[in-house]
Amino acid sequence: MALDNIRLEVMNTVEKQVDDFIEKYLIPVEDIWQPTDLLPNLQGENYMDQITQIREEAKELEYDFWVVLVADMVTEEALPTYESWLMDMEGVEQHGKMRGEENAWSKWVRHWTGEENRHGDTLNKYLYLSGRVNMREIEKTTQYLINDGFDIGTGRDPYKNFVYTSFQELATNISHKRVGQLAKKKGNKMLGKMCNIIAGDEMRHYMAYREFVKTIFEHDPSEMMLAFHDMMKKKIVMPAQFLRESGQGIAEAFENFSNAAQRLGVYTTYDYIEILEKLNGYWEIDKMRSLTDEAEKARDYLMKLPDRMRRIAGRMAIPEDQYTFKWVEANGRL
Repeated sequence: MALDNIRLEVMNTVEKQVDDFIEKYLIPVEDIWQPTDLLPNLQGENYMDQITQIREEAKELEYDFWVVLVADMVTEEALPTYESWLMDMEGVEQHGKMRGEENAWSKWVRHWTGEENRHGDTLNKYLYLSGRVNMREIEKTTQYLINDGFDIGTGRDPYKNFVYTSFQELATNISHKRVGQLAKKKGNKMLGKMCNIIAGDEMRHYMAYREFVKTIFEHDPSEMMLAFHDMMKKKIVMPAQFLRESGQGIAEAFENFSNAAQRLGVYTTYDYIEILEKLNGYWEIDKMRSLTDEAEKARDYLMKLPDRMRRIAGRMAIPEDQYTFKWVEANGRL
C-alpha cells in the first residue's frame, strides 16, 4: 500500500476517537472564558478607572517586555494561516461526502480555532488600552504575517503536522506563562491573569496533539518515528518566523524579537531542548520495538539530540543590544 494511503488509513482510524478528544481537551462555548471576562467592562460605571489602572500598571513594564508581548499577540492573530494549513492535511475533509455529514478532524480544527481565536482578541485589546504601543504599526505587522503565510516543512503530512503542533502548543504555553509571571512581578495582576489563562488553554491543546501522535505511534510506529525525526532534524520553526515591520522584507523582525524573548527568559534554546525531552518521554520512544532499521536509527538520533543541542547552546551568545521596533517606539522606553 502506498505511504500516503497508509497515513490516510491511520487518520481514518484515529478519527473515530476525535469526538472524545474534543470532549476531553476543549471546552464548550457556553462554559469557556471570553476576552470580555478579563478586560474592562465598557458598559460598567467604573470602566475609566479600570482603563486608568491598565495604563498606570503598564508604565512598570520594560521595553523588551512590550516587544515580546506584541509579537506573541501578532502570532496569535495570524490564526487564519494556521486554520487553513491544518484544514489542508491529508485526512481532513472540510465537507462530508453526504449532506450534513461532518469529518471529525475538520470539526476538531474548527473547535480548536474557536478557542485560539480568543487569545489574539484578548491581547490585542489589552495592548490597545495600555497606550504603550503603536497599534497601527502592529496592525500592519499582523496583516503582513497573514499575507506572507508560513512554511513549517510539514507539507500535507498529518504525522509531521501533529509533531509540529505538539511542540508548538507547549512552546506557546511556556511563553505566555512566563510573560504572565513577569507582569505579575511588576504588579500587573490583570495582564498576569490574562496570560496565565491563555497559557492554560495552550496546555490543553498541547495535551491533545501529543495524544494524537501517541495514538498514531500505536498504529504506525516506524513511519511516525521517521516523521518525528524529520521534523526535529529540520528544527521546529516558530509560527512568527516571517515576522516583519512595515518597510521591511519578509522575516526581518523575527531575529530581533527572538533575541528579546531570550534576554527576558520568556522562551530560550533550553526550553526548546526540554520540550523535545518531554515529547521523547511522553511518547516513550526509547521503549518502542518492532521498528524498521531506518526508524531505529531515527529513534537513536532523537534520543541523543537533546544532549547534542545542549553542547551547542552552551556556546551561543545572546545579543544584549536592544533593537528599536516601530511597534514600541523609543520614546516609550523606561
